[in-house]
Amino acid sequence: MQVDGNGGGDRAASPGPGADVEQPGFLALERELTVLLRRARASQGEMARAVHPDLEPSAYGLLVRLDECGAQRATELAGYIGVGKATMSRQLRALEELGLVAREPDPADGRAWLVALTEEGQRRVGVVREARRARYAGRLADWDPAEVTELARLLNQLNRGMER
Repeated sequence: MQVDGNGGGDRAASPGPGADVEQPGFLALERELTVLLRRARASQGEMARAVHPDLEPSAYGLLVRLDECGAQRATELAGYIGVGKATMSRQLRALEELGLVAREPDPADGRAWLVALTEEGQRRVGVVREARRARYAGRLADWDPAEVTELARLLNQLNRGMER
């Protein structure tokens, strides 16, 4: 199974009984999500470079996860991002070399390590995320605030549905 940078799977599940995949709503959804995902991939590269010029675009989602959830084990991060342990180790090593993350002993298990953003990592990620939200606010300035809230709710519902 291929997994995107947001933890959602690219599951090739068959449609449910009676599902009409040729319905105009599903065709429009496929088209609009394709455009959104293409733009998101390009934006992820820009945001990664804004955090650090040497940061791989795929590592940006990892930094956001640490920013939102705090310190985590590498195995948890690998599961969330959808990569193997070797790939996660390589990404974390690169992030450590850039001074964006650090490993610390897991107080719950002395054999394990937690990965956390460094102060510099928190600062850089915070600046980029704030700029990203400001960009959204600017581009959606003519939307009613209730529409923005509804869009966020629907995207959350879509993301939860993709996790099944």
